[in-house]
Amino acid sequence: MIPDNIHFFQTQLEGTPCRLVTVTKTHPVEKLQEAYTAGARLFGENKVQEMAAKQPELPADIEWHLIGHLQTNKVKYIAPFVHTIQSVDSLKLLLEMEKQAAKHNRVINGLLQFHIATEETKTGLTLPEAEAILQSDAFRALQHVRITGIMAIATNTPNESQLRREFSELRGYFEHLKALYFADSEDFREISMGMSSDYQLAIAEGSTLIRVGSAIFGAR
Repeated sequence: MIPDNIHFFQTQLEGTPCRLVTVTKTHPVEKLQEAYTAGARLFGENKVQEMAAKQPELPADIEWHLIGHLQTNKVKYIAPFVHTIQSVDSLKLLLEMEKQAAKHNRVINGLLQFHIATEETKTGLTLPEAEAILQSDAFRALQHVRITGIMAIATNTPNESQLRREFSELRGYFEHLKALYFADSEDFREISMGMSSDYQLAIAEGSTLIRVGSAIFGAR
């Protein structure tokens, strides 16, 4: 089942700029290996401890993405290997990423997480908060962190027009930040939006990374 599902999404993404982040949280290493064998290379985990435990057990060319809320005191556990932290929501977190990445002489990619959903339980920056970070001297001094785009989680709703509005809003944030702060950066190109239930709408609105778990592994 897992290989067929991976191949289905790979086919869905052909001809688009979008890539698949296979959300592997709560699933055992054996299932991750099955997904890897089927061609999955970007793995998304919500929890630091789980990612740190799985990473040594799997092939070295996996691109690990931390997609859940990240506490600053846990950055050190994934700093040696994490490719992208998709849930950057504060300057404090960026500074800790810089500190820990410097210890390992490497660069960690980050996506600024925005709040676009109606649910208050979902975290993320407002546009003014993101701009305040980007305008700060502390941000400009970073040498071991690279902001490569933005991320958000849409409202959990079957309302397609609402989802399109939210995805379009995030795309607008990306274009605004690209024009004002990253015009000369080829690295700033990612819009991570869309999950198992709404990925098609997200792709239509310009997503470059969809985060899919249940549609690949089945319901937990």
